[in-house]
Amino acid sequence: MWIIILVGVILVIILAIVGVYNNLVSLKMRVKNAWAQIDTQLKRRFDLIPNLVETVKGYTKHEQETLEKVIAARNTYVTATSVEDKAAANNQLTATLKNLFALSEAYPDLKANENFMQLQTELTGTEDKIAYSRQFYNDTVQMYNTAIMRFPSNIIAGMFNFKEEPFFQISEAEKEPVKVQF
Repeated sequence: MWIIILVGVILVIILAIVGVYNNLVSLKMRVKNAWAQIDTQLKRRFDLIPNLVETVKGYTKHEQETLEKVIAARNTYVTATSVEDKAAANNQLTATLKNLFALSEAYPDLKANENFMQLQTELTGTEDKIAYSRQFYNDTVQMYNTAIMRFPSNIIAGMFNFKEEPFFQISEAEKEPVKVQF
């Protein structure tokens, strides 16, 4: 009789381990999916940038430095490999895009250009989607990281080498208040 109880207990323990493992795998895949959503939106943003740069180029011949910074930031993201590197490159690009849009204030003809306005609208919509995707990614990472830290799943996570995922964070420069000058 005690053998049946022992086998039953062992079977319950094995099923619990399998359940926890499968939950961790599901959460890990959600994190990867959430990152893929950010990547998709950033790709869309990067596809819009060359068109925007070309439109601005015609109006701002002497603003070459700003345009080069936008292109360099875009290229930095493309070559980044880790989530941290991609987040840093994204933050750099966001800052340079702000400078690019600020140029439109100095060039009324550019501001009135239909192509520029359409690209700016599309880019603004994409920025909103990126913000949503970042929030979804961070929420998913928070669920996953919490799961691998809780008992007893932390034991299973340690046994199967589940590691914490990094959050997508904004840079310190983006936390600064925007300076408005008249």
